[in-house]
Amino acid sequence: MRSSPEVADVFRSYGPDYREMHGQGMPLAHLRAMRAIETCRTAALGGHVDECDHCGALRVSYNSCRNRHCPKCQSLDKERWLENRKRDLLPTRYFHIVFTLPQQLRSLALRNQQVVYNLLFRAAAETLKTLAQDPKHLGAQIGFIAVLHTWSQTLMHHPHLHCIVTGGGLSPDGTRWIQPKTDFLIHVKVLSKLFQGKLLAYLKEAWQNGQLSFPGKVAYLQKERSFNDLLSELYKQEWVVYCKHPFPNAEKVMDYLGRYTHRVAISNDRVVKIHNNQVTFRYRDRDDNDKVKLMTLNASEFIRRFLMHVLPDGFMKIRHYGILSNRSRKTKLSTCKALLGVCHPDETRNAKESWQELLTRITGHDPRICPYCGKGKMILKEVLNPSALPLPP
Repeated sequence: MRSSPEVADVFRSYGPDYREMHGQGMPLAHLRAMRAIETCRTAALGGHVDECDHCGALRVSYNSCRNRHCPKCQSLDKERWLENRKRDLLPTRYFHIVFTLPQQLRSLALRNQQVVYNLLFRAAAETLKTLAQDPKHLGAQIGFIAVLHTWSQTLMHHPHLHCIVTGGGLSPDGTRWIQPKTDFLIHVKVLSKLFQGKLLAYLKEAWQNGQLSFPGKVAYLQKERSFNDLLSELYKQEWVVYCKHPFPNAEKVMDYLGRYTHRVAISNDRVVKIHNNQVTFRYRDRDDNDKVKLMTLNASEFIRRFLMHVLPDGFMKIRHYGILSNRSRKTKLSTCKALLGVCHPDETRNAKESWQELLTRITGHDPRICPYCGKGKMILKEVLNPSALPLPP
């Protein structure tokens, strides 16, 4: 019997009151995420009964919600994604570069997620591609994966992109693999300046084209003078693009991607206690040598912070660029593999792998084997229909 508290317990206990208080003004994506997390792996979503063909034991399993913001539904999707990424890895160093949205723009971004997050991706991607292609820096076409995170350790709004960048790239004529000239792919000050200019130019263009909305706290930015004043203030500041130590090999890249790509705002193992309308969870204090501390929030505030990180429907939080883009994967990436002496693996090996086979491979535990006698095989006996339809549709 599960005894550890989970994010779902917060939503089940305090979600109805939160919806009653805020429901009419909540985005549909927030309502769907709440309902999905509340009903995940419960009778509300239906399930099935398996029976052991050896000892006759019964096992009831309920369906997952498969919502990408649910802490319980990311593992298998992550493993399938990682399996595909393994085929793209090259035998080179990889750089880890982080682009962060300035504090002054976060309120605007929260109210214009689709537009501003897309501009964050665009500005970061163009910055990396433009500078990498410049002969003064690398003079080659690189490849990189960009992953959007919108949270801090305390669930505050902190949009930033983690970019995993190839340590080198394909020459313009497609005949050579070019290595970086120094231990740094591109100096962070150069990255910062170009990223700053591109993002602010794209924001100004979005304002001029009427693509931004200005509800609540950002209403003053609807005035052209106020918006231009904000941009002028941001132009004067020195922006910081953070470049971490490069990954030494492909295994370290996969380890990082496995931990970061399919994360949600907070995992279940960080929730410590739910009691008396309060939620206590662990966090790392970045300003105090990454010490693990406890924070307690009112349940309503915990839910509000969690929902800030629910992305708009259909928004792609993981994107591939350059030689790793979908358009280039079969052409330029294949050329890079040949130049670097990479053997082409069997691309269809896991194409039809079932979730049971995948789970067995990554955990060593076969869910088809009877957990009671350890000898028999669990056979589907009955399908359980949902006891209630999750709302909204």
